[in-house]
Parts: sequence; C-alpha cells; structure tokens
Amino acid sequence: MAGLWFEEFEEGMVFDHAMKRTVTETDNMSFCNATLNPQPLHIDFHAASKTEFGQPIVNSVFTLGLMIGMGVSETTLGTTVGNLGMTDVAFPHPVFHGDTISARTTVRAKRESKSRPSNGIVVFFHEAFNHKGDRVASCERTALMHKKPK
Repeated sequence: MAGLWFEEFEEGMVFDHAMKRTVTETDNMSFCNATLNPQPLHIDFHAASKTEFGQPIVNSVFTLGLMIGMGVSETTLGTTVGNLGMTDVAFPHPVFHGDTISARTTVRAKRESKSRPSNGIVVFFHEAFNHKGDRVASCERTALMHKKPK
C-alpha cells in the first residue's frame, strides 16, 4: 500500500502494521558497526552476560528505526516530505536477539502548514512490541506531508 496524503489522515486513526520482523544478532552487530557504537552491552556476549540482562541487548536506536520503518508502507511511503522531529522517545523493555517486533501507529494530530501551502503536518505516535506483547519502544514523530496533487 502506498502512503497516505495529508488529507487522508484523521486524528485517532490507528494502524496495526502488518509487517513484523525478527531481530537477529547480525542486525544488531551490523547496526553497531555502521554507527561506530562499540558499547559492550550490545556487542560483547561475555561482558553482557554479567549485566542484569544476562545477554546482549539490541541497540535502542536500531529499535527506534525499525519501529518507525515498519509503518512506512502503510502511512508515509512516497507522501512525506520529511521528518520534522521526534520527541518522548522511550524504551521500556529491552529487545534481544530473536525477538519478533510488531508496531502500531496512531495519528495524534494534524494541521495545515503555515509556510508551505502544498503541505500539512501530521503527528504520529509509534509503539513497538515484542512477541510476548511487551512494549519495547515508543515515540512521537512529527512529519511534513504532501497534500494530494491537483
């Protein structure tokens, strides 16, 4: 499904995204390497085994990107100008290798852009859950969206 135009979003809309993804050790290692993040909690099995988690946890920025990305095809694919900001980012439960993640997006608000008449602003609330139903991430994201072409 292609993304929705600004006019097609309504406050309160909820998208339980069809796409799910099992996070692998390779995902976590590749992301940490690509972002130059050497945190032992993410990449060192021996060091991570001595933490309260007993194993490596997935980089939270990867989880954030995955959560938002899982909803793109149903919300903003080809219809967004870009992100304006993200706030209230939270990671209430860690993600581990082998966890299968699902996501939900709720439209919190929308308004016309004052400076760009061909665009509108939509505020999304994203949530991600592991296969046990634990919420592993959430954030509010503000996006500048295209209006329907005339």
